[in-house]
This record gives sequence, C-alpha cells and structure tokens, in this order.
Amino acid sequence: MSAPPQLHLAVELDGVTDSVPALVAAVERAEAAGFALVTLDDGPLPPPSGTRIEAGVRAAYLSRRTTRVGLAPALPVTTTEPFHVATQLASLDHASQGRAAWVVTAPNGAGELATVGRTPLADADLRRETADVVDVARRLWDSWEDDAVVRDVAAGRYLDADRVHHVHFEGASFTVTGPLITPRPPQGQVVVLAADTLGVTGRADVALVGADASTTLADRVARARAEGAPLVFAEVDAAFTGAGPVTAERLRPGGSVAALRTLLADLAGVVDGVRLHPATPEDFAVLATQIAPGRPVDGPTLRDTLGLPRPVSVYAQSA
Repeated sequence: MSAPPQLHLAVELDGVTDSVPALVAAVERAEAAGFALVTLDDGPLPPPSGTRIEAGVRAAYLSRRTTRVGLAPALPVTTTEPFHVATQLASLDHASQGRAAWVVTAPNGAGELATVGRTPLADADLRRETADVVDVARRLWDSWEDDAVVRDVAAGRYLDADRVHHVHFEGASFTVTGPLITPRPPQGQVVVLAADTLGVTGRADVALVGADASTTLADRVARARAEGAPLVFAEVDAAFTGAGPVTAERLRPGGSVAALRTLLADLAGVVDGVRLHPATPEDFAVLATQIAPGRPVDGPTLRDTLGLPRPVSVYAQSA
C-alpha cells in the first residue's frame, strides 16, 4: 500500500546522504520511486558534520543526472544577493529543463548573518526583506519575455531588445535594476516553496505548514489557502504515532509504517502534498519502497507535475 495518489510527495534529503555519490543515488532512487520533488537543505553556517557543497550547486549537479523529479535547493534571502538567487534558480531551471524549485529560507541568527557582515533583523524587517526578495526574483524571471530570444543569424540578432525589460525594483534594503542575465526559465517562473511562518504565503506556489501546540494542521492549512497559496504541503517526519486529528502529537518521530500510511490517508483530504523528513538513510529507504507511488511522476516540468499553470510574464501582459 502506498500513499494516496492525489498527494504530491516531496522528500528532504538533508541527513540522508553524506557524499556526492550517495546524494546522486538517493535522488535517482527518489525519482524512480515517484517523488514529485526533492529538497536540499542549506544555510550560511556549515552543518555539524562539517562542510558541504552549497544546495544550489548540488541541485545543478543533479539536474543532468535526473529527468523527472523536481529539484528544490534551500537558498537564504538574508545572506544571498537577490539578483544572484534569481539567476542561480533560472539557470537551474534551464539545466533541468523545467524542474527547478526554491525553498525560501530566511536565517536571522547573529552567527548566520555575521557571515555577510550583517546583524539580525527585527521581525517586521525580516518579513519585508523576505517578501522583497521573492517579489524581485519573480520580476527578474519575467524580465525576458518568452520570445525575447530570436536567434536571427542573417540579421546578426540574438535577441529582441524590446522584449527584455529592466525591473527597476526598490525594496526596503536593496534595489535591483535588472534585467536578468539569463533568458526566461522554461517554467516561466521557478516553483516557490515557503513556510507559512515567513510571511510570504501569498507569494509562494507551495506553502509548507505544520502543527504546533496551539494550532492544528487544518487551521494552518485553512489560513494558508485564505492567504492565497495555490498549493499547501504538510511538513511531516518519516514516521508518526497515534491516530485521529492531525495535531502536534502526531508529528513526532518513532511510529510505524502503518501509522504513516494512516496519517497520509488522513492528510489526503486536507493538503495537496507532504514533504517527508527522513532522519537516516534507512528511513529514506522505507519511504522509497513502502510509501512512494513506485512510478515516475508525470512531468515533464515540475509545474506540470504539480498542476500549476505557467505564468505569463507581467511585462508581456503590460505590453
């Protein structure tokens, strides 16, 4: 018995792999098992186990070793230049032929921000900056219209300059003139995933929600949908205990495969997908063999797999 077919399954591979060959093997296995996408955690500080390759670079490496699964690196908005974030993700979408996604993170610890010479932001300022980075990334992805590249050899023209636009974005802590240095991504815009606690739920394609001591998952999901998230994914560990309403009590590791299947069946009527967080390679193996659908996702792009429309460039609309 596998997860209900209407649930999109994502899996976080942080902690599952400790080398590049192991990462490649895990992603290939996730693709064959039918996961819609894999996410790759990261942050400004090295992990407890030591150094590792940055998530965006890992995703780029995996883009030519896979054909169906979505690739979603975690790129921080507080320690990475917004223009570089947008460029890196657009390049990933081209390299993967339309399978790029972005897990928005906003680290705000003193040690994390010290890596780029900044100090922690107030909550309101952090939310504003996170929203600004997502907004400017979307504008930059739109800055090249779909037909901007003409490749007119006879006339010696690579692009139509009238279809490449400056974004002239001014945020609270940065400005970006643009345009992007990369043509528009195959998906139009990269799929954006963000936790509902970041204050950008209405700007995301997929809101990531959980439950805590004061709210149930259903409450968080309802709030995310009301704020405009097209899709909502539940954040869940590799195994769960208990049954009944989906509360924080059921979001604790240590349960059985049967309990996880029951939970997924309950979630099928509440959310559009789940992001599973296996803690060990053994946990991931169980997910790949006993929980995942066991067949490749539809594709060919991640937006196709998730049923998300391809956005029209805001500049093409205005023209």
